[in-house]
Amino acid sequence: MVITVIVFGYLLTCVCADRVADVVLSCSLVEEGVELGGVGGGTLFTRTPATLVLRDVAVAPDESLETLTPFVPPSIPDPDAILLEVEVSSPEIPDAHVLLHADCNEQEVMCEISRYSPRGSQENSRSAYFMVSLNVEAVEFSTVLILQTLVVEKDQSTLVQNKLGLPLSQSGTLLTEVIFLVFSHVKSVFAPLRNDILLNCGFKHQEIPLAQEVTVEWRLQHRGKGRKVFEMMTRLDEAEGSTVVYAERRGSSMDASQVVGKGNASLTLTELKISDAGTYICTVSIGSFHGQQVIQLRVIQPPHVSLSEEKLVLKTKSPQTLSCHCAKYYPLNAQIEWLSLSPTDTEPTVLPDQGSLSSHRQHGDGTYSLSSHLSVPSTVSPGTEITCRVSHSALDAPLSVSLVVEGPQPGSYWWVMGFLVVTLLFFYQVLR
Repeated sequence: MVITVIVFGYLLTCVCADRVADVVLSCSLVEEGVELGGVGGGTLFTRTPATLVLRDVAVAPDESLETLTPFVPPSIPDPDAILLEVEVSSPEIPDAHVLLHADCNEQEVMCEISRYSPRGSQENSRSAYFMVSLNVEAVEFSTVLILQTLVVEKDQSTLVQNKLGLPLSQSGTLLTEVIFLVFSHVKSVFAPLRNDILLNCGFKHQEIPLAQEVTVEWRLQHRGKGRKVFEMMTRLDEAEGSTVVYAERRGSSMDASQVVGKGNASLTLTELKISDAGTYICTVSIGSFHGQQVIQLRVIQPPHVSLSEEKLVLKTKSPQTLSCHCAKYYPLNAQIEWLSLSPTDTEPTVLPDQGSLSSHRQHGDGTYSLSSHLSVPSTVSPGTEITCRVSHSALDAPLSVSLVVEGPQPGSYWWVMGFLVVTLLFFYQVLR
C-alpha cells in the first residue's frame, strides 16, 4: 500500500529555544486505492486530513521570534488524527528556514509523504519508514527526506494510529527521525547553447559505516524517452580504487572527493547541445536508502538580428523590399514586428502590414532562423526610421535594428536622363 501526504500551503510556526522553531504543515493524507479500468484508466486516490511537524528548524539571527506562534499538541490524543513529528536538526535540512514564512509570503507549500521500504528490510521490523518530498512555490527549495519511526514502548495506555497502525507518543504524534535526505538548490535552469552548466544535487545522512557504498546516477528524460547520462559508485571511506565512473554523455563529470567529503552530487555538463535539454533526475543511494531530485534544464540561444540593407534610398515609382533576418536561436518562439517613426512623430508605430514571413529553417546544431520581408512604398517620407524588433525567450528585452530612409540623390534624375541621351547618340552614330 502506498500512502501519500500533500500539503497546500497552510503554515504555522512555534518558538523553541536556541534560535530554532517548529514548522507545522496542514496536510492531506492520500492513499492509493483501486485501479480504474478502461481506456485512460489510472489509480483512484482518497484524501484524509493530516499534519506534519518539523521540529528545531534553525532561525536566522535577524529573525524576530515574536512573530512565531507556538504549536500546541492536542490536549486529548486522537487515534484517528494523523500527526507526524520529526526533528530536523540532525541531519539538518538545507534552507529549511524558507518554510517559516511561506504562507505569509503567499507561497504554496507542497509536501508529499509516502510509505517507504528500504532494500532488505523485514516486514516484522519495529520501525516504519516514510519518504517525504518538500517543495515551496517560486522558491529554490526542494528536499526529499527518508524518515524512520522511533520505537515507542507499548503499555496499556499506548494509543495506536487507526489508519497507519503505528503506536503514538503520549502527545498523540508519530515520532520519527531523518536518517537520509537528498536536496537541490535549483528546480529549473536556463543555460545558453555551447556553455557549461552545473546541475545542483546534494545529500546528507546520519552516521553510517564508512564502508557503505554511495551510488549517484543522473538520468535525462525528454519527450517520453529516458537515458543515463552519468553514474558514479564510490565508498565513504575513500578507499583507493573504490570509485567507478560511467560517463555516458561526453563532457559530463562529477568530483568524487566532493561526493564523499561534502555530500555534493552535482553534475557538470560542458558544451551544451540542444539535445541536452530536458528533465534531469539525480538519484543518490546509500546502503538500503535512496532519494531523488528533479531539475529542468532548458537550453536557450538568443537570436542574431540583422537587416538586408545598410541604407535604403527611395525610388521614385517602385516600392523596395527590406528584409529582417533572425538567425540561430532556440527555442522556436521568435516573434518579428516592424515599426515606423516618421520625422513628425514622437513615438514609433507598429506597422499593420507586418510583411511576409519565411518558413523556419533548422540548422545542424538544432537552432532556427526566420526572415521577415517588408515592402517599403515610395511614398514614405525621407527621414523615416524603420525598425525590426525581435522578441525571444532568451532575451531579457526585445532586440531592435533600424535604418533611416533616405530621399533620392540630388540631380540623380537628370544624370540618368543625360546618360540615356548619350547612349542613344552613341548607337545612332555606330549604326549610320
